[in-house]
Amino acid sequence: MKPVPASCTLAIKAIPGAPKNQICGWLGEAVKVKIHAPPVEGRANEVLIEFLAETLGLPRRCVTLLRGDTSRHKLVRIDGLALDEAKRRLGLG
Repeated sequence: MKPVPASCTLAIKAIPGAPKNQICGWLGEAVKVKIHAPPVEGRANEVLIEFLAETLGLPRRCVTLLRGDTSRHKLVRIDGLALDEAKRRLGLG
């Protein structure tokens, strides 16, 4: 029997239109992430997912947006990492 790969969800507070992509730390229960792209036609969501995947060292397909297409409050699923490891790779603990 194969082990089940780790996965977790992470609440994100996205700030689009920032000078650069950046993990800013915790904002309550959510991770505050500044995104360079403007919130136009889903572009900021795409850049957010790409930035998180790159920062976590995962393929793009391992990071998916579960909720918050048009909101700054988002929920992302991260496949391949447990929550503790995801936080560590993001520099959050």
